Amino acid sequence: MMNGGDSVDKRVAVDGGVKDMYGEDSATLDQPVTSWTVSVSSGYSLLRDPRHNKGLAFTEKERDAHYLRGLLPPVVLSQELQEKKLMNTLRQYQVPLQRYMAMMDLQERNERLFYKLLMDNVEELLPVVYTPTVGEACQKYGSIYRRPQGLYISLKDKGKILEVLKNWPERSIQVIVVTDGERILGLGDLGCQGMGIPVGKLSLYTALGGVRPSACLPITLDVGTNNQKLLDDEFYIGLRQRRATGQEYSEFLQEFMTAVKQNYGEKVLIQFEDFANHNAFDLLAKYSSTHLVFNDDIQGTASVVLAGLIASLKLLGGTLADHTFLFLGAGEAGTGIAELIALEISKQTNAPLKESRKKIWLVDSKGLIVSSRNGSLQHFKQPWAHEHEPVKELVDAVNAIKPTILIGTSGVGKTFTKAVVEAMAALNEKPLIMALSNPTSQAECTAEEAYTWTKGRAIFASGSPFDPVEYNGKLNVPGQANNAYIFPGFGLGVIISGAIRVHDDMLLAASEALAEQVTQENFDKGLIYPPFSNIRKISAHIAAKVAAKAYELGLASRLPQPDDLVKCAESSMYSPIYRTYR
Repeated sequence: MMNGGDSVDKRVAVDGGVKDMYGEDSATLDQPVTSWTVSVSSGYSLLRDPRHNKGLAFTEKERDAHYLRGLLPPVVLSQELQEKKLMNTLRQYQVPLQRYMAMMDLQERNERLFYKLLMDNVEELLPVVYTPTVGEACQKYGSIYRRPQGLYISLKDKGKILEVLKNWPERSIQVIVVTDGERILGLGDLGCQGMGIPVGKLSLYTALGGVRPSACLPITLDVGTNNQKLLDDEFYIGLRQRRATGQEYSEFLQEFMTAVKQNYGEKVLIQFEDFANHNAFDLLAKYSSTHLVFNDDIQGTASVVLAGLIASLKLLGGTLADHTFLFLGAGEAGTGIAELIALEISKQTNAPLKESRKKIWLVDSKGLIVSSRNGSLQHFKQPWAHEHEPVKELVDAVNAIKPTILIGTSGVGKTFTKAVVEAMAALNEKPLIMALSNPTSQAECTAEEAYTWTKGRAIFASGSPFDPVEYNGKLNVPGQANNAYIFPGFGLGVIISGAIRVHDDMLLAASEALAEQVTQENFDKGLIYPPFSNIRKISAHIAAKVAAKAYELGLASRLPQPDDLVKCAESSMYSPIYRTYR
């Protein structure tokens, strides 16, 4: 059943987990519903309910029927006019954090208008609700905190996490984004204030991937913080203690994962976000066989970068196997990307994975990762320790390895120095440089530096957005390797197929689907990613490819498989258009 783009097929409700509690999504856009009769007793309360509030867009009939007469000024505005007014207001703010706070205020009072605004102005507002502004918001979360936007589960709740989950008003959850706040973007340990990340990610699941807001749950696990500045801050909102580690941490996570499955079922997607390296890999390895889990820092970043690399072959020539990759940074993102590249090379060439890895080199804080360092390397770095003499400096590694592609995931700004970028330009006619660390201040180099130091020859992409750069009369448009290209569509694909586990081949399918969306017009501008203005169409195609792979692998539970998965994805997407109420 298709309901103006705002419904979920009844079979998805059975297999995928979301029931339509109020009948809102079972009605067409022009069929009136009274969705709040169960829970809202008066007109004044209705205006305080963000899911159903329309502000000045309530019609004369609705104002009479729902006791709103006199509670609103007499004018009736369309949703489009409300949107225009808000965009004018937002553009007057000079400080990005003010825009972020204005958007969060809007989300808390008028949910549909928030998503309409974000969807219609995605390229302008994505940097406001997510990176880079969300980083500053997390740093100041204690000061700007107004009302809860998700669940805070702390060590105080150990032994009763299931009860805490049941305090959340929604029962039918499809996607959970959870963080413990230990490694927020490139900003480090922000403890409980990392909640801005799950909130921001889930707003993108809805705006870009069409997952209904009521099916999304942001969670912060507060296990303490080692950030002394926060511990000393009188406005800090989290536990004032050092981080739990070892068995205490492990038991807390185990209780959380068990409670989630018990409360929400087998098919809730749990996205791990901004956990520190030492926990991120262990959690993914531990729970990937028993839960539907996804780590965006490891797998989402890898998928979006691989998509850019596949697309870039149209500009660089050759296959992935013909290129040599050098990474600065060997943490979650770096090793995750490297592994997915190796998997794709193996898939294309039928070569053993171990052989494919030899095309990929990583540099960490101690220099090039080589086999002579094996005894002291963390387990996730060991597959990348190849035979080579030790090399300390990045520029020397560039000259020794002679990469065609340089990828930065270090979390440290200004590390792609002029000497490094010029070395890449000396080796390659079109050096591909990806400065992926977030926020903007942590990018390994800027777009302007990359284009200037390569005399306009670089193909450049970054994690946070940069403005176009003119060099010698040519306008170079930097690409953005933003995870938001991947995870919303990936999550939607998991939901519409009723997938019970995440498989690496589903990530490869997402990468290939994204790369297919880059047009010749994009390539002519030096872009290796499509514009975000088409993101819902892109997400639908990614969802279809991911779902198709889930069916192929026998991981899908929604049977029979729909004939047209793209249409299925599009018809399942949430619409922010106002409804007419009786």
